[in-house]
Amino acid sequence: MSEQWQCIYSASNSLEAHSVKGLLESEGVKTRLTGEALGAAIGELPANVVEVKVWVSPWQWQRAQVIVSDYKRNDYHDWCCSQCGEVNQGQFELCWNCQCDRDQH
Repeated sequence: MSEQWQCIYSASNSLEAHSVKGLLESEGVKTRLTGEALGAAIGELPANVVEVKVWVSPWQWQRAQVIVSDYKRNDYHDWCCSQCGEVNQGQFELCWNCQCDRDQH
């Protein structure tokens, strides 16, 4: 019997989708992304068509739902890495570019 993956989150862009994917995977939830290739069609397709979707397996749905709900509820503030200058989303403790710890600022 084939497992039917379920969409847990629709991101407005690939960066946001990868952020949510990373958050879920750091909590042990296996994920898949769809729609990344459509990003090149922005402006030619409706915005909801080019969304990048994050999918989880049904047996991890409830856990993923709690994690995504917490993600949506929190008001994280972006931060700038002191080592490389890259802007990082607030929920992350390590710079995505150079892996510098947020607390080293």
